[in-house]
Amino acid sequence: MRWPALELVSTIRHDGDGGVADDLATSQSAARWVHQQAELLDGHVDVARIAMDEELRNEIVRLRRAVRALFAHAVSPAPPSRADAHRLMPVEEALAQLNAAAAREAVVPRLDWPAGEAPRAGVLSAEPDANVRLIAALARAAIDFLSGPQREQLRACNAPRCVRYFVKSHGRQEWCKPSCGNRARVARHYQRRNAVDAGDLAEP
Repeated sequence: MRWPALELVSTIRHDGDGGVADDLATSQSAARWVHQQAELLDGHVDVARIAMDEELRNEIVRLRRAVRALFAHAVSPAPPSRADAHRLMPVEEALAQLNAAAAREAVVPRLDWPAGEAPRAGVLSAEPDANVRLIAALARAAIDFLSGPQREQLRACNAPRCVRYFVKSHGRQEWCKPSCGNRARVARHYQRRNAVDAGDLAEP
């Protein structure tokens, strides 16, 4: 299952070469990411109307920083993602920023029930600015996520080089995806082997 809030924080990710990539690093990459979320944001904002510029990109990045701080708070006392563990926004500041972003758009609930389909909830808004609607929709999605049952299953992946958060899908899941599990097992194997080798060298 995909959650907009998890998609937002996952724009900080391992780049495949031992570093960290940022999918919101430029206006172009931010626009690409927003359009990839069209299905998740359907009923909240028409992403085709988004006018991505540096100001909007910075707003999304600031919101992401607040949500990542709250994700770190949610997984505590377990360690947060290594990507920003050393520079997390204070929780109260993150809450204030998230709530202020959500409040930028006044909405009322709307029920849609197309013929032959299941009913679905949406929102009705008089806000004409698609950029404002985007920020508010992402903020509301984070509020829904953090106040919902999935928060209890939120984890930071502890595999080497991974910086993702994920929602556990089964009781023993430790990593966000199988490739991370493989990396973690290989790293543990080498640690054990090096410990044994160091012990052999220490013997008289």
